[in-house]
Amino acid sequence: MFCRVIDNFGDVGVAWRLARDLAARGNAVRLWLDDASALQWMAAGGAPAGIEVLTWDAKVPDVGDVVVEAFGCELPAPFVAQMAARPVPPRWINLEYLSAESYVERSHGLASPQGSGLEKHFFYPGFTPKTGGLLREPGLLTEIANFDGDAWLRKQGIQRRPGERVVSLFAYANPLLPKLVACLASVPTLLLVCPGSAQSQIVDQPGLRTHALPYLSQPEFDRLLWASDLNFVRGEDSFVRAQWAAKPFVWQIYPQDDGAHGPKLDAFLDRYLADADPMLADQTRALWRAWNGLAAWPVPMVGTGPAGQAHAQAWCAQLAAQTDLVSQLLGFINASG
Repeated sequence: MFCRVIDNFGDVGVAWRLARDLAARGNAVRLWLDDASALQWMAAGGAPAGIEVLTWDAKVPDVGDVVVEAFGCELPAPFVAQMAARPVPPRWINLEYLSAESYVERSHGLASPQGSGLEKHFFYPGFTPKTGGLLREPGLLTEIANFDGDAWLRKQGIQRRPGERVVSLFAYANPLLPKLVACLASVPTLLLVCPGSAQSQIVDQPGLRTHALPYLSQPEFDRLLWASDLNFVRGEDSFVRAQWAAKPFVWQIYPQDDGAHGPKLDAFLDRYLADADPMLADQTRALWRAWNGLAAWPVPMVGTGPAGQAHAQAWCAQLAAQTDLVSQLLGFINASG
């Protein structure tokens, strides 16, 4: 598997989860990264058995049976030459970015001849049965169901006060942060702030307590989401994990200069809110678009009440009815072989 790091939390986060899940199912994984620095905290304890992390220009005697090119990162030319020289060409998979847009179903699984006897298949994660699904480790939902959020918080030295909601914040730099903080403070809130620029911009105020978190490993970050009542997430990896947490959440999509993030956000909202209570749907759409700079800032904050909780749980159950990404990927490789 090859992955170029665009930011230290996004692409490498997805690649590392995929590598972990593949290795846990008995596969040997080599992961080439051009910047592995984030693994120092993301993979606390080091690489598990079955995973070898390599520098981008590292040479190996053989290329393996399957090559995963994460997010169109372009494989090193010498490695492609090795692939072409192999007696039986490896299965070449381009793992694409996650999107709810309609083209994903049309494009999932398509092949692209690459010359020299090589063929690349495009594998699209997604939210419908006609896509490649989402990363979901075996037993994940059972682990969440048996999780004690308050006990985990206490273990981190964090104590929820009576009547206080817990909100996690993992965000790109955002000029709307002061408005968000003021809105959160309207209800007694403990705000758990992940590392980043937000930690230096938020201070305690009436109605709002803050706690600056350290960098968390992927399993511990997941538990942060499970322990919170409302999660603000960003990018792709934490976006998916918030959905498995089955808690109300707000997504900050990765901004693109050409504005393509707007339609991508709306495409997900259309799917996510299709069966939601109309008032909840209107408030959710307004908040998400405003937090992403696509609409005026709204007054109401999507709450953690029964309607929001019920919708998050129903959406999680809908996703869980689909086959997870790694199972689909392995099945696709075997079928195309």
